[in-house]
Amino acid sequence: MTVIDVKKDPEALRLAITAKFEAPPQRVWRIWADPRQLERWWGPPTYPATVVDHDLAPGGSVTYFMTGPEGDKHYGWWRVRSVDVPHRLEFEDGFADDSGRPNPDLPTTIVRVLLTADGETATVMTIESTFPSSEAMEQMVSMGMVEGMSEALGQIEALLAGAAV
Repeated sequence: MTVIDVKKDPEALRLAITAKFEAPPQRVWRIWADPRQLERWWGPPTYPATVVDHDLAPGGSVTYFMTGPEGDKHYGWWRVRSVDVPHRLEFEDGFADDSGRPNPDLPTTIVRVLLTADGETATVMTIESTFPSSEAMEQMVSMGMVEGMSEALGQIEALLAGAAV
């Protein structure tokens, strides 16, 4: 498993998941920047993602859906807030209905991705989610956010070990 730390801070409304990969930050960045690579790991193994739109520029958006084992589809979106290639990405993350419209019944989070070199050949990636309220944080954690993200991150090492796409 590539996840090395999970920190829940209910008072600050933050959840941080940290993973380490045996690849430099420039390579790890590509798993976010390339939609075909992103869909190979975004979502747990039993809920593979399909990226529909992908624009990681500030002000851009990413839309996707994950397909469950029974063929059920779960839609999501990102609104990109800031980008510092290959070190940092920040976006608003939310759920959507099947037409891609944001679902107001489920909370949104602010996600900050930080890629830090660890020596010459490794990267520490921290994904920090900030929630609008403690209820939203509890809801997302109870929906399996930590387990799902940990499983998703567990798919990256094999992707990085393969040929650069």
